[in-house]
Amino acid sequence: MRILLVHRNFPGQFRYLGPALVKAGHNVGVLTWEENKNPHVLPTALYRHKMAKTKGLAGFYADHVDLGAAAARAAQALKAKGDAPDVVFGSINWGETLYLKEVWPDARHLGYAEFFYGTRGRDTGFDPEFSRPSLEADIRTIARTGHLLLGASRADALLSPTAWQASTFPAEIQSKISVIHDGVDTTRIAPDPAAAYQVPGGPLLKVGDEVLTFVNRNLEPYRGYHILMRSLPKVMAARPELQVVMVGAHGAGYGPRPAGDRAWKDVFLDEVKDKLDPNRLHFTGRIPYPDLLNVLRVGRAHAYLTYPFVLSWSMLEAMSLGCVVVGSATPPVEEVIEDGVTGHLVDFFDVDAWAETLIRVLSDPDAQAPVRTAARQHIIDTYDLTSVCLPRLLQFVTGTPG
Repeated sequence: MRILLVHRNFPGQFRYLGPALVKAGHNVGVLTWEENKNPHVLPTALYRHKMAKTKGLAGFYADHVDLGAAAARAAQALKAKGDAPDVVFGSINWGETLYLKEVWPDARHLGYAEFFYGTRGRDTGFDPEFSRPSLEADIRTIARTGHLLLGASRADALLSPTAWQASTFPAEIQSKISVIHDGVDTTRIAPDPAAAYQVPGGPLLKVGDEVLTFVNRNLEPYRGYHILMRSLPKVMAARPELQVVMVGAHGAGYGPRPAGDRAWKDVFLDEVKDKLDPNRLHFTGRIPYPDLLNVLRVGRAHAYLTYPFVLSWSMLEAMSLGCVVVGSATPPVEEVIEDGVTGHLVDFFDVDAWAETLIRVLSDPDAQAPVRTAARQHIIDTYDLTSVCLPRLLQFVTGTPG
């Protein structure tokens, strides 16, 4: 089959699917943004677009439908060269797929439906420190859903990676959604008793050392950075040999930027730094993927917090590595972790409970051995790339068994 994958930051969620489709014998191409810096490993066409950041309630919709128009014009140029895909599969997040059915009306159009903004039970108004429920907040949130609703309605079928993320979409859309995760390469992402990580300018950490890990694309409130930082004084005081490794960039992330010209990393570090041993707290920034896996491998405990929002790949990968994940009791995490069995769940906002749970996990690693084993087995059984996810993904895209 001729298959076109559409993603502004390709490969994104298609990092495993694209190569698998090629391996299965399909003719696979990519349509992506011209400023996407990721390597082009498949035949790639580019669209040109600058986000205008239009002001006002209609601005978010206007910017994304303009982006969709740019993608459609690039698609029209492909069509003029004779390209006619049988399947077009793209993320609906940025509006890229909105008009592609006009270019290729005979193709099967699929959409990756990652998350639908809502005013209750999701990220909006969840954290009272940064946002409180109000009519104005609700209006802004609903204004962000226009292009998502239109993109979902234009697709012949949709895919969401988790059941909770699928549940965020309106009921009339959910009937079109298949829940299939992108998959975890559990063969590569596996424990290694010989793993080590050299902290830049710091200690060499090995399996068996007392290490607490925290990993996110950005150190930000959406991923609970502020809560974890507030728990660290008590944790580090109780565990004098503990090394804490925090991986992530210092950008704003999914939420707003802090006031002034500061990063959230510094805002919350400054709040507690007088109560911490700076020689045992290590901020690595973003690191190469093999190093990330080794950071997680050497960890005795891994903290993962998130608002009710998109679930991070890193949490599933940590479980595949046999990490003891202490996670926030929020819906995305609760879908994966059974408290006390495959990890531990803590109220997102309860700083004392975070400290107490982390201290308990760190102080008795032998007692956590069954949790490590069960966590990895759950990922193998439910999210394994080769045996579980890829066959279902291939069937979803091609309409034939994988």
